[in-house]
Amino acid sequence: MASDCRETLEIVAGNGLSLDGSFGTAVLEPSSRVKPSSQPRPSTDRVSPLNDEIPVSNPVVAADEPAASTGKSRSRTERGWMSDVVELTKPRIVTMILVTTVASALIAGTATLSLVDWFWLMIGTGLIAGSAGAANQVWESVIDLRMPRTANRPVPGGRLSRGLAIAITSSMGIAGAAMLWLGNGMVPAGVGIATWLLYVLVYTPMKTRTSWNTTVGAIAGALPVFMGYTAAGGSLTDIPGWMLFGVLACWQYPHFMAIAWLYRTQYANAGFQMTTTVEPTGRHAAWQSIAGSLALATCGVVMAWFPAGELVVSIASVAATVLILAASWPLLRASLNFRATPNDQTARKMMRWSLVVLPAVLLVMTLRAAL
Repeated sequence: MASDCRETLEIVAGNGLSLDGSFGTAVLEPSSRVKPSSQPRPSTDRVSPLNDEIPVSNPVVAADEPAASTGKSRSRTERGWMSDVVELTKPRIVTMILVTTVASALIAGTATLSLVDWFWLMIGTGLIAGSAGAANQVWESVIDLRMPRTANRPVPGGRLSRGLAIAITSSMGIAGAAMLWLGNGMVPAGVGIATWLLYVLVYTPMKTRTSWNTTVGAIAGALPVFMGYTAAGGSLTDIPGWMLFGVLACWQYPHFMAIAWLYRTQYANAGFQMTTTVEPTGRHAAWQSIAGSLALATCGVVMAWFPAGELVVSIASVAATVLILAASWPLLRASLNFRATPNDQTARKMMRWSLVVLPAVLLVMTLRAAL
């Protein structure tokens, strides 16, 4: 939830990531064949010669150029009004939050959740998460124009007015909180409201002020586990709930440090204070990724031995420990490789492994809680 997932899809798809983010139509030359050119990747790194050659098939678009000039902009009629509303809510982030909500509810126990309870939990959580993502886009709509990868979002792209986007954001947030309160209780609703406030009013403005925004964003991104956990009968003081929170919060360091590295030039041009723009050699980002990977595995192991809040010494605990360490290892190895050689290739591998490791660890934790 701490960052847009558009870059995640591009990186995982292996589409030859271009830091200028432009996918517009290239200008045709008179010749019958035009060979793709390559140019050095711009870098904010003033002391490290990490300027890999990146294939460029489109002209470079200036960071402050309007979205329409990138060739990506399409009319509202072509895209459809509803598709712009869906894009406003950052649906991939909403999907990830719903998956972790289901896992946390299953770990807490399903005895108290009926089908109706599940309905209110999923719809309410999805609405609050979508509202937070939309509010983030409204807040950053001016800054988004400075980055080619975000300039064509619904608000900066001119397809949705700021007023309409605010109305959608407010309606979704209020409806989501009300559904959680009426369907699942005051605590899940309170966690949802706290998540929204932290993400929108604290994390979002911090992005242009301090690199500590990643830590605040990690907390905001992990809090939704308590929505599912408390809705299923868990308590805010339970060890399993906090280990779930720890897994989600720690996972976000290698995940978002990879994104921050791959888009460090755009972030710097837009004025974002990310770790990779404040300290452009990648050393700090790498160490934070290593620490996050180690802490993620630790939280999973603790959960294996305290599945219900009390120490349980059993074969299941040993087996879960082995599985969690095995599932976590690829992300730690990718973080270590990024520390040894901070470049786009190692960062992209760290990103890809983060998307595999998180569901794997959550699956093991869920199975352990059921045994």
